[in-house]
Amino acid sequence: MKTLDLHKKAKELRRTIFRTICKGGGGHTPSSLSIVEILTVLYYNILNISPENQRDSARDRFILSKGHSCVALYAILADRGFFNKEDLDTFGRKGSILGGHPDMYKVPGIEASTGALGHGFPFGAGIALAGKMDKKNYRVFVLLGDGECQEGSVWEAALFAPQHKLDNLTAIIDYNKLQAIDWLDNVISLKPLADKWKAFGWETREVDGHDMTELNNVFKSVPFVSGKPNLIIAHTIKGKGISFMENVPIWHYRMPNEEEMAIAYKELGLEGS
Repeated sequence: MKTLDLHKKAKELRRTIFRTICKGGGGHTPSSLSIVEILTVLYYNILNISPENQRDSARDRFILSKGHSCVALYAILADRGFFNKEDLDTFGRKGSILGGHPDMYKVPGIEASTGALGHGFPFGAGIALAGKMDKKNYRVFVLLGDGECQEGSVWEAALFAPQHKLDNLTAIIDYNKLQAIDWLDNVISLKPLADKWKAFGWETREVDGHDMTELNNVFKSVPFVSGKPNLIIAHTIKGKGISFMENVPIWHYRMPNEEEMAIAYKELGLEGS
């Protein structure tokens, strides 16, 4: 997909995310909005996966380790045809397949049930190792939250992957510098983030996580070095696309009131819908 089309798709997905969360009565809106461009490039230009081949052992795997951002993943899976778009209207309701965290046993296209932070990334490393052992050519992409990188299990997997030369594994960090209700630096700082991963044996790149061209180029460049796992630090804005949510910690949990809803609808181009 061309860059202009990717931008149009990202705008559509932001509308879908906001509308879905508002109808569901809750969800992690800013955490979902920060990863829209990353998912758009992956699912339209990079991943070898589709509704037709989702059971194929040779398919690429994408794991959303920061599972609380699942509405972004639901939106793109629905758009790609993994399940009906109408199902998005049931998000968060009793009996829906779409819960507050992704369930691999209920939702087509979900590779791992995630939500407990620090679990999806080690799971992805295991899948990458299995691919090497079975001599399969599939790739594994895992998207982590930056706050999630405070979990010890993340660093265990970060040690494990270089040991086994998992160049079929790409970790992406949504580096928006916020977690829950505060800035990372005020809780547990990750700096210097790139240097830490390099020291663990990862080939590392940093990109603007909202720049389609940069994302497309870096994803197409993996593996960066043969025999080394790949890390992409994507600098993003939490709440991207809704002015009053951008870089404001409290919106990790809050839902907009009527006045705020009107502002968001206008900024997202949802007026009259």
